[in-house]
Amino acid sequence: MATKKSVTAAKIRAAARAQAKSASRGKPDARTRLVARGKNDARSKTTEPKAKSEMKSSKSPAVKLAANKPSPAAAKPAPTKAPEPKASDLVFDKGDFVVYPTHGVGRVVDIEERQIAGHKLDLFVISFEQDRMTLRVPVAKAKVSGLRKLSSRKIMDSALTTLKGRSRVSRAMWNRRAQEYEAKINSGDPVSIAEVVRDLHRNAGQPDQSYSERQIYEAALDRLARELAAVERIDKDTATQKLQGVLNTILKQAA
Repeated sequence: MATKKSVTAAKIRAAARAQAKSASRGKPDARTRLVARGKNDARSKTTEPKAKSEMKSSKSPAVKLAANKPSPAAAKPAPTKAPEPKASDLVFDKGDFVVYPTHGVGRVVDIEERQIAGHKLDLFVISFEQDRMTLRVPVAKAKVSGLRKLSSRKIMDSALTTLKGRSRVSRAMWNRRAQEYEAKINSGDPVSIAEVVRDLHRNAGQPDQSYSERQIYEAALDRLARELAAVERIDKDTATQKLQGVLNTILKQAA
């Protein structure tokens, strides 16, 4: 009986030793744990920069564009004011004939300097002797206002050729046609003014002009004659006779 008990106890002890041995095999000792922890730390240090670089490269294009986009202040530099032209840079001198769109031919009698509201201003002083009027035009605004030199002989020849053409009378109401004629006269273009003279000219065999038609016709004829006189260096009456001679010749040929 005792023998059976001793055998059983021996078996239990052997089983316990085997179980402890297997448990010791599955659980690493302290030294093994330290080595494994060192390897894991080394791996984490090497993978951390790689993860950061991947995060940087994964930024969207919109974020990159927003970062590179300059600020509004940097994109739009402060505008610089252009220097105003001086009298020494002008193409007009004292004594030159010039044409102002709404007044016709005038002569530059002076280029003066004035202080206006604390600012220095250069002015063209233009005299229109026939109208007994003096006009002052700021140098900086001369081009914008339409002030120009006399037309060349080529342009005046084109105006005379226009006079020889066939008249074109619109069927629109007179008020509208009158506005169109006045706009052509005030443009200062000799060819446009010649069109008004041609379209409103009447001879003895044609119906009489109305008062307003006559006024516009005389204004256009006067404006064209004054520039023709200045270009050809003749007096205004001679220039007017020349224009009327061209018109009458054409009407006679048409009759």
